[in-house]
Amino acid sequence: MADGPVGGTPAMTPLRTLADDLDAGRTTSRNLVEQALARIGDPAGEGARVMLKVDEDAARAAADESDRLRAAGIVASPIAGLPVSLKDLFDVAGEVTTAGSIVLQNAAPAAADAAVVARLRRAGAVIIGRTNMTEFAYSGLGLNPHYGTPKNPWDRDTGRIPGGSSAGAAVSVTDGMAAAALGTDTGGSVRIPAALCGLAGFKPTQRRVPLEGVFPLLKSLDSVGVLAPTVACCAIMDAVLADEPPLAPVPRAIGDLSFAVPQSLVLEALDDYVAANFAAALTRLSAAGATLKEIPFAELLEIPELNKGGAIYVEAYAVHRTLLERSRDMYDPRVAGRIMRVAAVEAVDYIDVIAARAGLIDRANAVTAPFDGVLMPTTATVAAQIAVLEADEKLYNQTNLLMLRNTFCANFLDRPALTIPMHRPDDAPPAGLMIMGEVGGDAGLIEAGLAVESVLRD
Repeated sequence: MADGPVGGTPAMTPLRTLADDLDAGRTTSRNLVEQALARIGDPAGEGARVMLKVDEDAARAAADESDRLRAAGIVASPIAGLPVSLKDLFDVAGEVTTAGSIVLQNAAPAAADAAVVARLRRAGAVIIGRTNMTEFAYSGLGLNPHYGTPKNPWDRDTGRIPGGSSAGAAVSVTDGMAAAALGTDTGGSVRIPAALCGLAGFKPTQRRVPLEGVFPLLKSLDSVGVLAPTVACCAIMDAVLADEPPLAPVPRAIGDLSFAVPQSLVLEALDDYVAANFAAALTRLSAAGATLKEIPFAELLEIPELNKGGAIYVEAYAVHRTLLERSRDMYDPRVAGRIMRVAAVEAVDYIDVIAARAGLIDRANAVTAPFDGVLMPTTATVAAQIAVLEADEKLYNQTNLLMLRNTFCANFLDRPALTIPMHRPDDAPPAGLMIMGEVGGDAGLIEAGLAVESVLRD
């Protein structure tokens, strides 16, 4: 899948290209799986930190079966025969879902596949393994003290965060351990690592993809998403997850698209590099014919205000309360502390926030309805150094809040959102441009995203 470093970052092959190679007999599923397993097992690589579980025999058997079916003319979907990684939040029948923790290591194995895992199997995907993550998905940085933190493909000698919480998911794709990765996104956990590692990442409108068999963080905001080389790859995977026909998406003409650029919240405290790349991306889109309009979008400022007391995070406390009482010493202290901070939240405060959120969604929808998308930097900064964050808890917390700020807006407003690389493909740090769509407007967002991607990649 990846032939080696190109411009300092491993090359990644689009899913459609891999499917064409399989159809033409230029490769086989078994070959692709063996390449992925070789990269996972490379002692000089990140495999030991990226993958928490790999069943090599099952992956090879699934690849061989895919090759037999293809030889018989049976190809279930464009991802048939392709190795796909799963974030360690998804149930796989017979396996323990540890959610990046050690406290669940002795939990009962899952009785059945998560709904989305079952859909991947029906589409012919080969499950290559379970990827490392921030424990219980509770951070946007990707650090994990139990299994180690996968290093970002950029500046690997220094050792920078991959982003979280779908940390291993991102690196599994950049490093050729998987063709695409399944992640979750509660406040940006697909889009942040995708942006920091130079990938495309897509979070759907929550209700489009089922959450059965997915270990929860915040049930009101959790979504299942995809990290992959391109927007078209995300679209193919998303269609499988949503149980829709995996048709090739058609991009909109860039000159027909109109985008809002909010001036509230999401442009604050950007580092100089991200700010410069965002400005350059807007210039290129405008020059290509897109209509860009700056809008206040003051409704975004209400999101941190509504969540100042942490009421919505009580959903995580409800999941972990009993386990924390019994085994708090087995948790990552950074995760346990964040969960426990909302232990005293009252039910009325939670009810008030849920009601206020519904009203805010309606008002925000009215503001952006005239546009094809809302543009902002995916993250305010590039990937920080792992060692620096591990050594400074205050900096860790500050960096985490800033990292999640822009992406969280889409989750709180229940909107689909897509991150696309906006940096130049050289040795520079990866940075992402986020396009936020309308509630339920996933198909239109992908069509717009394809057009934006074509401009930014030229």
